[in-house]
Order: sequence, then C-alpha cells, then structure tokens
Amino acid sequence: MPVDMPVSQRLLDWYDGHARTLPWRTPPGAAERPDPYRVWLSEIMLQQTTVAAVGPYFARFTSRWPTVDALAAADEAELMAAWAGLGYYARARNLIACAREVARLGGFPATEEGLRALPGIGAYTAAAVAAIAFGERAVVVDANVERVVSRLFAIAEPLPNSRPRIRALADTITPDSRAGDFAQAMMDLGATVCTPRNPRCDACPLTSACTAYADGNPEAYPVKPAKKARPRRRGIAYWLESEGAVLLVRRPDKGMLGGMRALPGGEWGETPEEAPPVPARWRHVGTVSHVFTHFALSLDVMAAELASRPVEGEWWPIDLIEEAGLPTLYARAAALGRASSEMLAL
Repeated sequence: MPVDMPVSQRLLDWYDGHARTLPWRTPPGAAERPDPYRVWLSEIMLQQTTVAAVGPYFARFTSRWPTVDALAAADEAELMAAWAGLGYYARARNLIACAREVARLGGFPATEEGLRALPGIGAYTAAAVAAIAFGERAVVVDANVERVVSRLFAIAEPLPNSRPRIRALADTITPDSRAGDFAQAMMDLGATVCTPRNPRCDACPLTSACTAYADGNPEAYPVKPAKKARPRRRGIAYWLESEGAVLLVRRPDKGMLGGMRALPGGEWGETPEEAPPVPARWRHVGTVSHVFTHFALSLDVMAAELASRPVEGEWWPIDLIEEAGLPTLYARAAALGRASSEMLAL
C-alpha cells in the first residue's frame, strides 16, 4: 500500500475486504442505505455493550417490532422486559420515547442536527446514524475510534480531557464521501485489530502512519486517568413465595433500573434498612454482588414462604420467572431465592 495514500483511503480499502457482517449493516460500498431504524436501534443497544451480547436482543427486537412505528406502539412494560439483561435501563426508556417522536415526525431526520434533537440521542449516536444511514459527513467517535486515533497520533493527554483533541483529529481524517463506511471501518479496526491488549499491528492498514507504533508502545494509548475506588452500597431483596408464585414489584420510573420488575427491597445505601413486605420467618439465603458505573452493590437476599397471599401485587409464577424480564441483578437474586426454597422442599 503506498505510504502517501491518505489514511481514509487505506482504511476504506481495508474495510472493503475485512468488514464484519452484522445484521444492521449493508455491505461496504452498497448503493442501498441501511434502514435508519435498524442503525439507530443497534447503536442504542451497543452503548456499553458488546456486539456478541447485542446480537440476540437485536434479532428479537426487530422480529417483534420490525419498524420504528411498531416500536412506538409497543407496551412500555413489554419493552422493558424484552430489554432485561442488556443493562443501562435508561436506554430502554429513551428508546420508546424516541420511537414515538420519530413516528410523530413521520421518519428519522436525515441530518446530525435533527437527530441530536430526538430523545435519548447524544452526539455520538446522532453522528453515527447520520453517517451510516444517511451518508452525511459526520465525525463518529466511540471507544474504538478513540483508541485508534489516540494511537495514530500518540495523544499523551489522559482521557477524558483528551476527547476534544481526539475528535478534532478524527475530523481531519474523515472523508467527504463514504462517511458511513469510514465510521464503521474505524469501529471494526478498533474491535478486531487495534484492540486494547495485544493489538495486531502486523495486520493494520495504518501501521506506517501510526505514531504509537513507530514509538514502539501502542498499548500505552489512550492514556487512562488514575482509577478511583467505587463506593459500595448495600441493599436487600425479598423473595416471598406463596402458592407457586413470587411477589414482584415495579421499580420507580426514575433512578437505577427504573421501570423494571424486581423483588421488593427498597433503596440502596450504606446500610440496608428496608422492612420486609410482610411479617414472616425470613432467612438470609445469600448475597449478590453487582458493579454499576459509579458504585458497587451488595444485595442481601432474604426468603420466606407463606401458605396464602397476604398482600396485593404482581404474583408471578415461579416456573415462569425467566419470562418476567428481571434485570440481571434481580434475576441472580431470584435464582438464590428459588434455589433456597427448592432445597427446603427436599
């Protein structure tokens, strides 16, 4: 490959032969644009989540809600249950709000500015959808692109302060044509070649232009800030079963895991103080640990069985608990409660 060939052309040539096949994409250089709905849905799902994890969810969503209008008409509780396990549940709430606004508008705006005005769409997602779905020149910078650009230019300033410079430098190499292919090529390069550990520099089309490679230490970039210790919170989850069912509640719309089904248990803090939903012979059956973005949580699971149902609420059949759409944290807590009850029954 000629040394004087522009970075964008080197990357596009590489992408033409190495693009990942993903269900929301069209092939490199295709005349037909991908469906904006599928591009948008994939980008929302991929935030803080891997391609491997998103694949099955994307298939289920597009089968159940094949268009943005269908998603706009979805029941919110059903959507939240379908999202369970993907995490970062505010995305699911924003998803349906955005779908309803797009349906009201009669379709997705075709510009980065118009997309940015939609609920739940930030600068990155607006740029990605504008470039990939509409072919608009936009500077698309996700974590993979951050890494590629940081190494290409050997940016010594630590994240997150280096992000404005990373974006400015990404702008200098973004071409006017094939902007969507270029954005996806950068993502693919970061995901498959310019990886966080053990980058495959021998397979990279940009090696001769990469300052970090020339310096002999690409893994040093991007420079990370010193890690801060996450505060730890505690909470309680109550597994209350009766007549083959378990009591579930709906978490408040605002806050962590908002709008999701859960076991009763209240707020999380330095010490768990939530009273059980009813007086019973409660027993501690285990603790679930979970790490959120800004804190770590230890959730003590208490279990009890009653012959009758003393409180009104959503009593979910235990044999169908996997269909309740519990977020991962509460699915693990429910597994402890269920296992404990099964042990007592032996």
